[in-house]
Amino acid sequence: MNAEIQALGVYRADPSLKGKLRRRLVRLAHRRPAERRPDRPMVTFAFDDTPASAVRRGAPILEARGVRGAYYFCAGLADEDGHMGRYASCEDMQRTAEAGHEIGCHTYSHLDCGQAPAAMIADDLELNAALLSDWGVSHSLETFAYPYGDVGFAAKQEAAQRFVLSRALHHGVIEPGVDLNQAPAIGVEGQDGEAIARLWLDKAKEKRAWVILFTHGVEDAASPFGTSADTLARLVDDAQTMGFDVVSAAEGAARVGPAGLRSPAFGAPALESPALRDAA
Repeated sequence: MNAEIQALGVYRADPSLKGKLRRRLVRLAHRRPAERRPDRPMVTFAFDDTPASAVRRGAPILEARGVRGAYYFCAGLADEDGHMGRYASCEDMQRTAEAGHEIGCHTYSHLDCGQAPAAMIADDLELNAALLSDWGVSHSLETFAYPYGDVGFAAKQEAAQRFVLSRALHHGVIEPGVDLNQAPAIGVEGQDGEAIARLWLDKAKEKRAWVILFTHGVEDAASPFGTSADTLARLVDDAQTMGFDVVSAAEGAARVGPAGLRSPAFGAPALESPALRDAA
């Protein structure tokens, strides 16, 4: 998969040893551990960058099954062309929100939060929130996905003050002790994406835990940046048959986070756990 992405000339998070060590070390800081186990296993279907296909093909699949997803928008990409095709427009985002899907933050410019300074990160988050509000998002942005999955100390501290959940890209399920400020997720992309997703659905069911499955586009066939419409439909069907609750990222965080965890108004701190205060 990495070779395919590199061949396309697409920017990636710092792949050096230094970058990998930074992402590991930052897991120790600004933590907000999950404290509760859900009554039933949970799954969230998330869409990063929100290509138009994620809205126009992915959302109807979820809606036909009575569930909703989490869409992570970068306002700066709206209606632009990219390596995943056309990105969703302002109108796409409005339809997605009106249908009851969660709108999450992914920065304005798809900023690499692993290396950007704190002031730049804060400005980018504020700009994204302001534009999405102008476009009709009437509620605060509750959850965040780090672009490229890259995380630095400044970004994690900033996100911890703004969101009830901030999601990275390392694999894992969310259960008591797992950090909601750098939460794991499973990519459903490429030819083996469906098999990997099923493996983690099985693990989440066994542990009665929460798993976040993310992709980018939803097309006829899987790609390095997306899944097929058929795969998405099968995974949703199978998750429901297995007894999963399909939840938004914000709902999942509310169920497993510290008691009283709430979605703040954008820019106001979320409720801090003692572990988060100690790490600050």
